[in-house]
Amino acid sequence: MQIENKLIPVILCGGSGSRLWPLSRRSYPKQYLSLNDENSLSFLQITLLRINNLKDIQPPIIVCNEEHRFITAEQIRKINIKPSSILLEPFSKNTAPAITCAALQSSSNGEDPILLILPSDHRIKNIEVFLESIIKAQLSAQEGNIVTFGIKPNKPATGYGYIKADKDFREDSINPFKIKKFIEKPNHKLAEDLIKDKSYSWNSGIFIAKASVLIREMGKFSPEIINLCKQAIKDNINDLDFKRLNEYHFKKCPDLSIDKALMEKTSSGVVFPLNVEWSDIGGWQSFWENSSKDINGNVLIGDAIEMSSKNCLIKSSSRLTVGLGIEDLVVIETNDAVLVSKKSESEKVKSIVEQLRSSKRRESDENVQVFRPWGNYISVDYSSRWKIKKIEVNPGASLSLQLHKMRAEHWVVVEGNAKIEINEKEFYLKANQSCFVPIGAKHRLSNPYKEKLVIIEVQSGEYLGEDDIFRFEDRYGRKTK
Repeated sequence: MQIENKLIPVILCGGSGSRLWPLSRRSYPKQYLSLNDENSLSFLQITLLRINNLKDIQPPIIVCNEEHRFITAEQIRKINIKPSSILLEPFSKNTAPAITCAALQSSSNGEDPILLILPSDHRIKNIEVFLESIIKAQLSAQEGNIVTFGIKPNKPATGYGYIKADKDFREDSINPFKIKKFIEKPNHKLAEDLIKDKSYSWNSGIFIAKASVLIREMGKFSPEIINLCKQAIKDNINDLDFKRLNEYHFKKCPDLSIDKALMEKTSSGVVFPLNVEWSDIGGWQSFWENSSKDINGNVLIGDAIEMSSKNCLIKSSSRLTVGLGIEDLVVIETNDAVLVSKKSESEKVKSIVEQLRSSKRRESDENVQVFRPWGNYISVDYSSRWKIKKIEVNPGASLSLQLHKMRAEHWVVVEGNAKIEINEKEFYLKANQSCFVPIGAKHRLSNPYKEKLVIIEVQSGEYLGEDDIFRFEDRYGRKTK
């Protein structure tokens, strides 16, 4: 049987990855991070490159949070992939609305493609088998099935959902099985029982289906979602390379996974066995399991060393971190937070994040390094009336033309060359030169050169919040006065 429908990848980038805190946070979640220092590619970039060699594959549709639009665009630009659409979610509403909007967008020109729906943060070792499985699963999808991939369990994992097929999986099976039921993340005792039953598999969250089938079945079982998503797509706003889903309609969407909204109800669902050494790197335990280790089972990343330690993960982001005589621990150091946990307890990190959030701790969601369309900045130090930042401006990039009512700024160039505009006066600075931006002055910082620009910014004033900014011009489509 020949595959007639086009294949369009749908990449879901809306997760927060809080179980990998403090490295992964809401402002810069794990899909944009790299697994280790040896490979600088992020999970998102690896996900896209993994499927790039599929025959006749079309440009992807990417669904991400509005807050992460410039991070997403920059990462895919770096690997030379041009998406057909980047859909911006104004709110996180789980996978059902995201997948529904992608299905509606993919069929907006009257075509009916097969959608390969992929979370952006999975690790897959056996790529060849994975690609072969996608090709086989497309045949089932073309027949009208909604295919999900089931991973053969190798341990009683409590961090994954489980799928029960109507028959036992065979090692040599290449056919999909009807889905009998889904089980949410079980406790350890139930997980031990489930992995003894050969009809159970881990729920990978990967799907293949025709857009028309997804739309039809969502209309049957979750009509509220399909109707609201149609309005959110219809009333979207084109913003540079992005499609901003209508906030009013999308906000009303139920916060449901595709499993709850559709897969547990439809008779069109089938599960395809997949054995590709898969992991979703959902927490620090699985991070350690999937990383290269020394002879004592230690994983050391960054400026980290150990002595007389066993089976530990020590990751340093900004300073020397030493493990001495420790065992089975996770030690994660960042600029503003340090996590020390037993590996066996690391699944509970999500609860710590929720506690920090309820206490309104900035560290729960915000990274010290903040990414903007023009580059990034790191808050080095601060007090109530002053703040120091290191600002990096990409070649050819420019901050908006802006002013601040409550603060003044001092800029010191430490690397590269800068173009400065202050109250319509233009001048240039090189390394070791500086300037002063008074309160209320209309100003802009630009890097018209091919090398990166790095400056130290010292802010001073009564109020130093990021919302004290009035934009007059902005090349990235952000709101202006």
